[in-house]
Amino acid sequence: MSEENKEITTPSPYEEESRLRRKRMRRKNTISYIVSLLAVVVGLFVIMILAIALYSWIDSKTAETEALLQQTMGDAQTAEEITYTQEQLDQKIAEAVAQAQAEDAQALENALNAQREEILGGISGQLTEGQTVVETLRPFYPDDVVLVSGGKFHFLPIREELAQHNYVQENLQVLENGRYAYVEDGQVTSHMGIDVSKYQGSIDWEKVAAEGVEFAFLRVGLRGYSSGRIVEDDSFETNIQGALRNGIKVGVYFFSQATTEEEAIEEANFVLEKIAPYQVECPVVFDVEKVSDSTARMNQLTPQERTNVTIAFLDTIEAAGYQSMFYHNMETALLLLELDRLEDYDRWFAYYGEEFYYPYQYSVWQYSEKGRIDGIDADVDLNIAFKMWE
Repeated sequence: MSEENKEITTPSPYEEESRLRRKRMRRKNTISYIVSLLAVVVGLFVIMILAIALYSWIDSKTAETEALLQQTMGDAQTAEEITYTQEQLDQKIAEAVAQAQAEDAQALENALNAQREEILGGISGQLTEGQTVVETLRPFYPDDVVLVSGGKFHFLPIREELAQHNYVQENLQVLENGRYAYVEDGQVTSHMGIDVSKYQGSIDWEKVAAEGVEFAFLRVGLRGYSSGRIVEDDSFETNIQGALRNGIKVGVYFFSQATTEEEAIEEANFVLEKIAPYQVECPVVFDVEKVSDSTARMNQLTPQERTNVTIAFLDTIEAAGYQSMFYHNMETALLLLELDRLEDYDRWFAYYGEEFYYPYQYSVWQYSEKGRIDGIDADVDLNIAFKMWE
């Protein structure tokens, strides 16, 4: 058929709108399908991620549980291999605790054995070197004063309320001749002294002064420890005159056996009478010692009674214008006196060692009873004073 014979047909407006609506519907349905498909895919992906994370968490917790169970029960098995009843689990835990306790007890025993061996080795070494038992024990009781009296060891707590000295061990110098000196900032601050009685015999005081002796305590007399009679020292007058003539300052002491305050005052008045003609610049000393003879008069006193007679003597001396002091050793101070009642009085302390072991205050230290001084043929007590009296 020829071109001009073809029929030309044009769709109506209604048909065209209907066709466009169907086309849009098909496009919309396609998009909805694609969106739904994407949602399903995303959902599946999220579910997969969550599943992986949950699996990892469960796996980690399982591993932790396995490790905890293996540590608690000391078993090398995995968690999957352990299946216990509660009773068996309790038994395992009890066994683990018992094993730990046994290991701790063994470790403690080993430590104690090592410490014991160290201590015993130190003790045997010190004793072998010639130290006494009490000297060996003292470092192990730093808060106590350890001493021997009456065949017994005494461990006496250091009393913080009592005045204590401030001497520094490093400042003490022991010289080649065995004499002591206390040095501060390179300067000797102590003073060299001796104490003598008739037992030192005839003394060449000029030679003694040349030895550097600055002061001397001279025995005035004593009371008999059985008779109770007051006796002047045979060498007192000679010694005080010789010492003063050679520029040596003097103090004096009286060896007491007073059993009452009245007897102590009697002794003090005897001393005051004897020293009245002389210049006594150093203290007048009450020598309160325990005599080895069990029948000695003063040995029967209680600490309170002994302190009473000490104070009576010292107060009488001070009332006369002299400086007072009491002489004591560790046993006397800690067992035979009430030291707290004597805080206001000066002290002369006897201790034959090279350390400041005794903690309480004192002004003069008698550190040797076997000193040698040119001008004295016998052994003599050596002292250092940490101050000098005017």
